[in-house]
Amino acid sequence: MSHQSDLIATDIDAYLKQHENKELLRFLTCGSVDDGKSTLIGMLLYESKMIYEDTLAAIEKDSVKHGTTGGFDPALLTDGLKAEREQGITIDVAYRYFSTAKRKFIIADCPGHEQYTRNMATGASTCDLAIILIDARHGVMTQTKRHSFIVSLLGIKHVLVAVNKMDLVDFSQERFDEIVQEYRDFATRLEMPDQHFIPISALKGDNLLERSPNTPWYDGSTLMHHLENVHIASDRNLIDFRMPVQYVNRPNLDFRGFCGTIASGTISKGDTVMALPSKKTSKVKSIVTYDGELEEAFAPLSVTLTTEDEIDISRGDMLVRPDNQPTITDKFDASIVWMAEQPLLPGKDYLIKQACSVTPGRISTLRYEIDVNTLHRSPTAELKLNQIARCQVQLSQPVALDDYRRNKGTGAFIIVDRVSNITVGAGMILDRKTAEQSDHWEDEAREGLEARTSPVTPEEREARYGQKPVTVLLTGLPAAGKTPIANAVERMLFDRGRAVAVIDGQNMRRGLSRDLGFSVDDRSENVRRAAEVAKTLNNAGLITVAAFVAPHEAVRQKASEVVGRERFVVAHVAAPVEWCREHDDQGVYAKADSGEIAGFPGVSADYEIPAEPDLVLSTHELSIDECAQKVVELLESRGAI
Repeated sequence: MSHQSDLIATDIDAYLKQHENKELLRFLTCGSVDDGKSTLIGMLLYESKMIYEDTLAAIEKDSVKHGTTGGFDPALLTDGLKAEREQGITIDVAYRYFSTAKRKFIIADCPGHEQYTRNMATGASTCDLAIILIDARHGVMTQTKRHSFIVSLLGIKHVLVAVNKMDLVDFSQERFDEIVQEYRDFATRLEMPDQHFIPISALKGDNLLERSPNTPWYDGSTLMHHLENVHIASDRNLIDFRMPVQYVNRPNLDFRGFCGTIASGTISKGDTVMALPSKKTSKVKSIVTYDGELEEAFAPLSVTLTTEDEIDISRGDMLVRPDNQPTITDKFDASIVWMAEQPLLPGKDYLIKQACSVTPGRISTLRYEIDVNTLHRSPTAELKLNQIARCQVQLSQPVALDDYRRNKGTGAFIIVDRVSNITVGAGMILDRKTAEQSDHWEDEAREGLEARTSPVTPEEREARYGQKPVTVLLTGLPAAGKTPIANAVERMLFDRGRAVAVIDGQNMRRGLSRDLGFSVDDRSENVRRAAEVAKTLNNAGLITVAAFVAPHEAVRQKASEVVGRERFVVAHVAAPVEWCREHDDQGVYAKADSGEIAGFPGVSADYEIPAEPDLVLSTHELSIDECAQKVVELLESRGAI
């Protein structure tokens, strides 16, 4: 009997060991209301035999009262709140666990309604994969687009688009192909490197665990096969070692360890580490865990590191490698999801919790709000509940951070109200070199050089030409109509006897800026060169009209300083991106969509709307001549002509 008990215990230990070593996949289901998210999860649990008998009996009983399918309603497995069952909808994120022979799974069932956007963002923040359900009858809906955008925003690389309720469209291959194409056309504007499409019927079980005979035209994998085999190991950042220090453990005089969860990378005994922000270095003496010491540790293990030297390390500091350091700054750009009833107000003081550091800070600039339904960007003075915006964060002291897409552990943060201590927002850091950090505008290269003055005075030039020199910057998205307006203004002024010149962005790149690409730095340098040309033309007494995308507000401000703020006018050519796409006769948007042109404003890069333009020209509502006339009228009102 004792021998048999030992065998049973051994079998149990072996099973538990095997189960412990299975890879864990976290995924969420999202999409429009009534697309079948909860039903899909319920069927996965049901088909994988992960429901206890008493739970199953309760669901069968509740299906009679609250069910929406006419029989056994698997959606009730996840819709646990009373309000969810009564309304037949999902309100809050519900988490469920199940496993197969290959993997363990944690599912987040996210709500579909717009007013629960913050819940959906919370559920998606820890996931490796997203299942986006689309009702085959309705196709890609507004809420489908909203959830796809949030999935992209949160850096989820693997997206499985499940076209559900195929049984209600007679398993039509034509309908499935239409939806796939419609979704792909929309998703070209999002960062989703791994997309798969599967036709399913969640309620009937088609293509969930086994290939369905109803879709002989579909030769891809089943939904469960894809979940079990999608490769996620390479998603972890094992290059950049980052360990925020959560606690300094000093149980006695002989031990001083630094506890934390490794956010990314690997670390071994004997490796040199650097503590930020002090930048003191030491070598790892030991890697201590509850189960004993390790020779090597990697993300996302929780460990205690001891060092050979007694260097000053405190809670909130970060341990990194000396040759691989994060950005240390007190100012960064971020995308923010607002989660509070009270709106976000720029300039208000909050607490910013990033990694293990809590720092006073504020949102210094709200660059624009992103309409999660259409992806349209618009200026805003505040951010309300469930809205998402691109903004700039200013902290009271520098912190160590990474770009969110490279490292979620050190690239995410939350915003906490200082009075109520409630989390009011969540943010994803965009650690890109911003235009205002570019150093080619500085005066260092001009040291030792003297500015030369002309023997002809500005007053003499004004008397000769009958005008005051000014530079008009026409800025806007590509294909918005900047160059046609510039040419029309030039024609109008020349016909009135004025001395005028046009500086066109494309002509600059064909000549003076032919060595530049389209990175943030190169775009900034292109505008800097144009500003110097405009300044020279203004000094010669000419009116200058410059047509440039100039997507960054900081660069435009620096250009105005070069030319002279008193003679610099900004006209925003405010055509929406959809209109620009339609009037793109050079096909640049198609090249940007395909990835041929990188960093394209309005597609794969941001265009920052001018904060306070002198003139707004809506080319989608006005003709080119009408826009040009408005520019001329502005110059008249300024006394330039």
